[in-house]
Amino acid sequence: MIAYLEGKIKEKTDSKIILDVHGVGFEVFVSNISLQKLPDKDKQAGLHTYLHVREDTLQIFGFNLLEEKEMFLKLLSVSKIGPKVALSILSALSIDSLRKAIVAGDIDLITAIPGIGKKGAQRLVLELKEKLKLPDFSETVAASVDGSPYIEARDALTNLGYSITEATKALEGCLDKKDLSAEDMIRLSLKKLAKN
Repeated sequence: MIAYLEGKIKEKTDSKIILDVHGVGFEVFVSNISLQKLPDKDKQAGLHTYLHVREDTLQIFGFNLLEEKEMFLKLLSVSKIGPKVALSILSALSIDSLRKAIVAGDIDLITAIPGIGKKGAQRLVLELKEKLKLPDFSETVAASVDGSPYIEARDALTNLGYSITEATKALEGCLDKKDLSAEDMIRLSLKKLAKN
């Protein structure tokens, strides 16, 4: 098993890099989040990796953080989730956002990810909630998510033209603050988006 690679980035595309490790170029598939954190071409980089073996193919998936790799492995343990879909999930949502979506049972957010249908999202929530040993809804999460200011704010941001990923990232942290209305969440998120 190849657990870690370190070398010079030779190529960078939307979903993968070529990492030169002592003259050997490894094609490594990465999430959008990992890709953004990687240095520019011809710079040194190190990635935690997972080697996926199929009958006719070997594929390497790379992660900046060990936590991201661990979440990837948990996603792979969900029935009918392969490495490409798992990587798509990690490209669309940060680990923290994914955890919150699972706790909240936010099927709408998860089905917005390419490659995930309603049944797949329900299965993912059911199986990962168990594997991550997340608690059932707390009163705080239930009030902020089921009470729907979070969902309302996310939907408002997407109606303004932001992608579901941008809206979710902008709303990170809003669930931690009690008594925020949808309007307050939208206002805070728009300020955050304006800075980027």
